[in-house]
Amino acid sequence: MISREKLESYLVKLELTFQEAGKGTWVVREPEKGLASLFVMMADPLVVLRLTVMEVPKKGREQLFEELLHLNATDMVHGAYAVDGKNVVIVDTLEGDTLDVEELQASVEAISLAVVQHHAIHSKYPA
Repeated sequence: MISREKLESYLVKLELTFQEAGKGTWVVREPEKGLASLFVMMADPLVVLRLTVMEVPKKGREQLFEELLHLNATDMVHGAYAVDGKNVVIVDTLEGDTLDVEELQASVEAISLAVVQHHAIHSKYPA
């Protein structure tokens, strides 16, 4: 498993703005990149990245879910859209034992890109 120190050093090396939110959990805040609150969590043996994208809308839920499933199949490089309670999230899981800084960077950038590229879809569904 990757150590807390090693994972935090990767966040520093990637020049991300972050703060520790708890033992083995960091919050990356890069709003200009679409990452208002990207959680990076150690969950042995995985490292989990999780970003809340929006609230599930009251109207058009089925259409949104269909669009998100389509994006999962065709457009998500890392991670996937999911629903957690009242929120639409993007979740990616990485193998902690073999994680290197380049893989973490690819995941963070893919999540950022998805949020920016899919903004037009998300904004069609107000909460």
